[in-house]
Amino acid sequence: MRILTGIQPSGKLHWGNYFGAMKSMFDLQAKGENFMFIANFHAMTTVRDGAALRAATKDVALDYLACGLDPEKTVMYRQSDVPEVQELAWYLSCLTPMGLLERCHSYKDKLAHGLEATHGLFAYPVLMAADILIMQADLVPVGKDQKQHLEVTRDLAQKFNNAYGETFKLPDAYIPETVATIPGTDGQKMSKSYHNTIELFEPNGSIKKKVMGIVTDSKTMEEPKEPEGNSIYELYKLFATPEEVADMAAHFRAGNYGYGHAKKALLEAYHRLFDPFRAKREELAKDGDTLEDILRAGAAKARAAAAPTMEKVRAAVGL
Repeated sequence: MRILTGIQPSGKLHWGNYFGAMKSMFDLQAKGENFMFIANFHAMTTVRDGAALRAATKDVALDYLACGLDPEKTVMYRQSDVPEVQELAWYLSCLTPMGLLERCHSYKDKLAHGLEATHGLFAYPVLMAADILIMQADLVPVGKDQKQHLEVTRDLAQKFNNAYGETFKLPDAYIPETVATIPGTDGQKMSKSYHNTIELFEPNGSIKKKVMGIVTDSKTMEEPKEPEGNSIYELYKLFATPEEVADMAAHFRAGNYGYGHAKKALLEAYHRLFDPFRAKREELAKDGDTLEDILRAGAAKARAAAAPTMEKVRAAVGL
């Protein structure tokens, strides 16, 4: 089974990234042939600074390696190091109905949050389809908001197969339901677009400030509170043991337990998990040559994996 994951270097990675696509990918490393790409082409829909994009691409690679990516088990590469992806995106574009893209919720949502209406943003699902189909992926870990794009990928694969003969596998989405939606500091889904994220490795003082500033209702410490749906409790469930989670829920329901107590418990649980990751990242950041070697080796493997598909595609379309 071939598993493919992609992540945009359009900003610092945050808790939502880790408990969404990142942890899913780490958990799947022993279950198949894994590919992970840093989607720097995709990031250009929002990042207009070359130096910032290069730095963010490096940061993403460091974050993944620090948090659990094993280059012996997962091929990690920059999207731009596999130029065949752009070539395939054009072939797929020639088969993509405008209506299919116009129905994509993510595009409408991003416009509603102030992003510029560009062709790149509109055609994002086509490039995403090329990323997936060129590697003949069987399984794609995605966030709940990306499920529709996976359906677009399957539609385009089927259209190409119908037009030119069996060429692409139809990939399946992998969405861990337990972490389908991760709340941000304002209670909405945690997303860079909403400016409500807590970054994986921002300074400890900043993380503490954000955690202590998580929006809550106005109930007093003495009042009993329903834990389910509470942002602090939902985040705590991601970091804590089942016993700790049950203990917090009991405290909330019993009353005399304030949101400040819960926030401190959440902060402690974060440090327990991420402090070792932070130490590993600091060591990796000191050795830029090793990081570049990993990315270049990954690109060579990725291009080799893509080559048979592209030979078949070019022959099918008449090139």
